[in-house]
Amino acid sequence: MDFFGTGKTMLQTTFNRFANILPKENIYICTCKEYLELVKEQLPEVPEINIMLEPIHRNTAPSVAWAAMRILQRNSDANIIISPSDQLVLDEGAFNHSMSVGVTYVSENDVLLAMGVKPTRPEPGYGYIQIGDLSCKPEVFKVKSFTEKPERDFAKMFMESGEFYWNTGIFISNARFLLEAFEKIFPEVLRSLRYNHPGYTLDEELEYVEQNYPRYPNLSLDYAILEQSDNVYVMKCNFGWADMGTWHAIYEAISKVEDDNVILDSHVEMEDCRNNIIMLPKDRLGVFSGLDGYIVVEQDNVLMVCKKGDSSALVKKYASEVQIKYGNEFV
Repeated sequence: MDFFGTGKTMLQTTFNRFANILPKENIYICTCKEYLELVKEQLPEVPEINIMLEPIHRNTAPSVAWAAMRILQRNSDANIIISPSDQLVLDEGAFNHSMSVGVTYVSENDVLLAMGVKPTRPEPGYGYIQIGDLSCKPEVFKVKSFTEKPERDFAKMFMESGEFYWNTGIFISNARFLLEAFEKIFPEVLRSLRYNHPGYTLDEELEYVEQNYPRYPNLSLDYAILEQSDNVYVMKCNFGWADMGTWHAIYEAISKVEDDNVILDSHVEMEDCRNNIIMLPKDRLGVFSGLDGYIVVEQDNVLMVCKKGDSSALVKKYASEVQIKYGNEFV
């Protein structure tokens, strides 16, 4: 999606962000088979060998485990940055600095390093990392605990404590240690190929993955790394981050127009409206009067109107309820 009307999709923006700090041939895209043509269309400079297609949906941890094995086979001294493709980074210079510091740290230490940012609100839609003891490097701390998408009261308590940072979903590790960490968590899937056939070819790898990938559990990267692994650290970062998975995050990240409204590539007429975020289809015109602190979003055949602070809970609550009541037509 070209979410902000910039002429670049979020995938293209993420690719360009990393192409500025490392060779393009070192960028791998993990996705599903259904998205292959979309990825090739948006990123024609990425060789197809660097597009890793899950034969079946198994969440993010198995796909990253596969990528780590592929990269380690290519370069035994590699370091890996893992990043979602749906994030906003406002300060590219600070981001590049954090990546450089993080890569240096994991090249010298066998750790899994998470990038954390200081919360600006009690957002229940994010994961929270509690910082523990300071490491040998400033701004890098041992992870004390991790909580995924807490209730709002807990999120408020976490924020006020000053001990918790938002989990950006960006992780850095050296390839060898990362793969070893996955092998401790997962059943013997890719491990058999790696140890029993160390000189395997790419075709043999792809055939093996096609046959054995479904044996992986459906496990997120955040849970696998932050809750299951030892030697997990977090680095405090400040590069203007927002996860585009929540509307409130988008509101905070985007430049405001008159009266602190955010209008995302939409035709609107507004009177006495403030602190809102609005996104409508291009063939719609919205007329608003007296609206204060709301999210108004129309996508396909669904219209959502809610207070800004309620969006995460609302989407979580109604996604399953709507599917049960109306089927897949409105999901």
